[in-house]
Amino acid sequence: MVTEKVPWGDGKNTQTVELRQFLANWAWRLSWKETAECFGTTFGKVFRAVTWIVEWGLKHRDLSGVMKIGVDEIQRSKGHNYMTLAYQLDEENKRLLGIEKGREEKSLDQFFDEFDEGTKGENKRSLGIQFVCSDMWKQFLNVITRRCLNALNILGRLSHLTKAVDETRKLDVAKLKSQKKEKVLTRSKYIFLKNPENSTEKQAMKLDELLRCNLRVIRSYLMKEAFERFWSYKSWYFAGRFLDEWCVRAMRSKIDPMKKFVGTIRNHRELLLNWFKSKGLSSGMVEGFNNKVKLTVRKGYGYGSDESLKIALFHALAKLPEPKFTHRFW
Repeated sequence: MVTEKVPWGDGKNTQTVELRQFLANWAWRLSWKETAECFGTTFGKVFRAVTWIVEWGLKHRDLSGVMKIGVDEIQRSKGHNYMTLAYQLDEENKRLLGIEKGREEKSLDQFFDEFDEGTKGENKRSLGIQFVCSDMWKQFLNVITRRCLNALNILGRLSHLTKAVDETRKLDVAKLKSQKKEKVLTRSKYIFLKNPENSTEKQAMKLDELLRCNLRVIRSYLMKEAFERFWSYKSWYFAGRFLDEWCVRAMRSKIDPMKKFVGTIRNHRELLLNWFKSKGLSSGMVEGFNNKVKLTVRKGYGYGSDESLKIALFHALAKLPEPKFTHRFW
């Protein structure tokens, strides 16, 4: 008996390699279920086609020349179920690089282990990274400092300040409730969370009303808006002077959530100023990727396992290479 390899199939798979690629390409546009319904096949076969194209792409992708990366985490489901994601942010190539379960130091270490695979010593890929954009999560900062020895760690725009304003609002709501004046801040939460230019007409009118009140949340809100000037500076030196002066004013406000935020800023001052040294490498790109992650999850109506979610995200966001075939479906 002679076994001969044919170009249109491999192993004992019931699908030809061209059909798998065809289904995987349509699964990039539609949900896996819709792809199966459109082409008269099963969900399982679409899943196996996507898995095959992703595994081939990961095996053959080029990871050389990565100089800018972004690191963040997403909540996989309710509770403390997170996944760590790493993105390439270079101008010529923006893509998903890695996904690891959890958001501990070992999660990001696992990513760098895979990223450096096949390289050693001074040739490690992680040593070629020049900029890393991340949040203030201590576990990530520790790993970045340890693994990316030649990189400038950058903190982007801070969500902590918005949270400080919201915590101040809650304190004022509790105080007004004790004075039976809780209606003053009724339905005001999103007024303080939004940027003024994004407010509806009704929210803008409500904000004008509240600005006449002497409330802690109003002072916090005005300090938050004043902080936006920080990002308009061109020089890291003058940005640092502004930051220090703003922190002094915030401490004098005697508003506890704002004072707590000042402590956070002072602990990460140098990392914040790195944003200017990088000439504005923005965490907005990371947020944009995170929004695409959420869209992919919604398109698939959720995923039953971490592995299927990883496959779907790599398929949608990693810009993986595909095998070339002699024949194509038209």
